[in-house]
Amino acid sequence: MGVLEGQVAIVTGAGSGIGRETAKLLASEGAQVVVTGRRKAPLDAVVGEIGAAHGRAAARAVDIEDREAAVGLVNNAGYSSRARSIRWVPKDEWDGVINVNLNAVYTLTQAVLPDMIERGGGTIVTVSSAAALRPGLIGGAPYGAAKAGVRNLMGHVHNVLRAKGIRATTIMPGEVDTPILSRRPLVPDDKARATMMQPEDVARAVLLCATLPPRTVIEEIVMSPTVARDWSVDVAVAAREGGPDGGS
Repeated sequence: MGVLEGQVAIVTGAGSGIGRETAKLLASEGAQVVVTGRRKAPLDAVVGEIGAAHGRAAARAVDIEDREAAVGLVNNAGYSSRARSIRWVPKDEWDGVINVNLNAVYTLTQAVLPDMIERGGGTIVTVSSAAALRPGLIGGAPYGAAKAGVRNLMGHVHNVLRAKGIRATTIMPGEVDTPILSRRPLVPDDKARATMMQPEDVARAVLLCATLPPRTVIEEIVMSPTVARDWSVDVAVAAREGGPDGGS
């Protein structure tokens, strides 16, 4: 019997990347997993993988910015702007990144808290980013600001609701080889991706946080690739993206 037998895990952004691997890993430990995201087809594929491994899962396609549809346990959905420098980020990209990465986490978290409090406990794991700690051109201005806000929000949940049995954890990974990298001004090549963490690495951290005894909470985890790579070209390209005539 898995350590999460009898538990329900709702994973956002579960159609790919970290969310997909997290859903599979939680299901392998016995959790009934609800996978959510915007697109139904990738979610159905994840449910099929979990079912083939004798796990239990259901798919629900939702817009995580829709308050009426919002439920969540692992807050994982992510989105970044194309322009990275605060000089060039247009308002619509700023708003979109803040909405998905911060406002949606607020909505999802608030939606699940009443039931958790009534049951006397629950765990909320939010995947933030190392950009919350080390802002710059790799993550970009709006993404870093949103992820820093998420870190602060989870700290609030932890400090205010821990006496009610609510555990809140923030995981802050460095570079992970996921589809969000395709939005970077300089899309990493295979050599760059080979240095990065993989989605399953972060999923294992989520599992650790979810399976500890209720008496213990991990407040924050910072993760990074063991070997650092040279970002100088990436930073130079990101500095110009979105600027007039290439910017500077």
